[in-house]
Parts: sequence; C-alpha cells; structure tokens
Amino acid sequence: MDNSYTESDAFRAVFLEYYPGVRRKLIAMVKDEATAEDLAQEVFLRLYRNPPDDPRVLGAWLHRVLTRIAYDHTDRLVRQRKLQEKQEQYFDRENTWESGEEALLRSEEREQVSELLDELPERDRRVLMLKYSGYSYAEIAEEIAVQPPRVGSLLNRAADKLRKRAAGKPNGLEL
Repeated sequence: MDNSYTESDAFRAVFLEYYPGVRRKLIAMVKDEATAEDLAQEVFLRLYRNPPDDPRVLGAWLHRVLTRIAYDHTDRLVRQRKLQEKQEQYFDRENTWESGEEALLRSEEREQVSELLDELPERDRRVLMLKYSGYSYAEIAEEIAVQPPRVGSLLNRAADKLRKRAAGKPNGLEL
C-alpha cells in the first residue's frame, strides 16, 4: 500500500474529527466566523506540516496551536488599530489651518527633508520615518528586525547623519 495514501487518509480522518471543535473554539475567541475559518485552516496547515511526535497528545496540541494563532491574530489587530490611530492623530495635526506663507515654508521644508532622507542609507531612513510616524521603540524594533535596546542608538546615528547632511547644504535646515 502507498504510504502517502495512508498518511493522507489519516490526516483527512483527523481533520474531519477535530475541525468542528477547532472552528467552534476559534469563533468563541475571535468573534468572527469567517476569520475563525481562516485561522482553523492555518491550525490544520501547521498540523499537516509539523504534526506532534505523539499522536495521543493531538487534542492538546491542536488546542495550544489554535490558542496561539488566535492570540497572534488579536495582537495583530491591536497593532493595526494603534497604528491607524497614530496616523489619524498625525494627519489631524497636519490639517490644522495655517497661512499661505506658513504652508509654503512647511512645504519647502518637507521637500528639503525628503531630499536629505533620500541620501541616507535605507535602514537609517526607515528608522527615522517610523519614529516620526509615531511608532514606539518596540514597534520600530519589530519592523526593522532588531532588538528593542538597539533602536535608540540607531535613531541617534540616523539623526546625526541627517543633521550633518543638512548642515552641509546651502540654505540648510536646522534639524
């Protein structure tokens, strides 16, 4: 008998037995049926790719994985909501009324800063953009894949490079 056929049948049997319970628990956790179904598929994909060594612990393994996936999903939603709120606050501040002259000066400054940023190495530019977009040090660390304690140093070095470039330009900005 073909061994892959047996494994496929075994997986199908496990799926049919456990899917309704996994789906039900995820619906209770994420409060959205469509999302729960997507997450349940992810649970079973992980099972297919990396099953537990001991089949007797399958129920507990599935519960642990579905719980982790649901928490990760919730954390992702919270981070997205916080980022959206920060962006809305930033744009609310930007949309305050200013005179034509102030608007022109601000526009010229933005253009100069943008040009200076373009001259920086990619990571320096990204870390500064994230910081001034309202990201926390922890969020920046996650975005650029470094340990959180390094973010302060990276920000300081990037800001120093930006200041040096600004000081070297005629009619340079004071940063």
